[in-house]
Amino acid sequence: MSARSAGSPRYRRPAYSDPATFDRREGGADPADISQAAHDTAHALVTRGRNAADPEATARFVRLAETEGLEAIAELWSHSPPRSLAGSLWRIYALRSAVQKNPQRMSDYYRLGRSHSAPAAIAGVPEPPTAEEMTRLADQVLAGMYSGEVDVAFDRASAFCRVIARGQALWADRHADISPQDALRLTARASQLVTTAEELESSARAYRAGTLD
Repeated sequence: MSARSAGSPRYRRPAYSDPATFDRREGGADPADISQAAHDTAHALVTRGRNAADPEATARFVRLAETEGLEAIAELWSHSPPRSLAGSLWRIYALRSAVQKNPQRMSDYYRLGRSHSAPAAIAGVPEPPTAEEMTRLADQVLAGMYSGEVDVAFDRASAFCRVIARGQALWADRHADISPQDALRLTARASQLVTTAEELESSARAYRAGTLD
């Protein structure tokens, strides 16, 4: 899949600033065609990645946002229903991109949220997590789509979202140097991220039941 090949359309950058904010643009193409293309590409990508059983291939799929551009992924999958393989893939790629954009701040949110979450929220994360470890965790969560159990990858991404959301809410409440407006925005993002966590949990349940589109 190459969004940059000759004759391919130019992709618009989606309007989001947080992994919990997902662009829902209206395009000129037939919505049914867009939906079918999203479904087909998501299933083909995951099937190909899982069939490869090759760490190098998995790494290439994890880096898809860098090689193809996050805007290309958004163009394919951001319109998809939250409880679908395409919609869930989009959320996990966007989450990873947000971590890469500001790993130190995400580490701060995670550390704060982790201290107020269930002890086993996400296994294998050192305390306190560094920025590099946060980036590695985001890669591991996404890699699980291609080299582990898909539903487990959804559940891990959901747990990650909940910890970050909790950290954002606490950060907004506890930092005296944050303006009221910024605190409100951060709290709203935390609420949206909880919704994302619920959507990923729903996808995990649907996958286990064999009903995920």
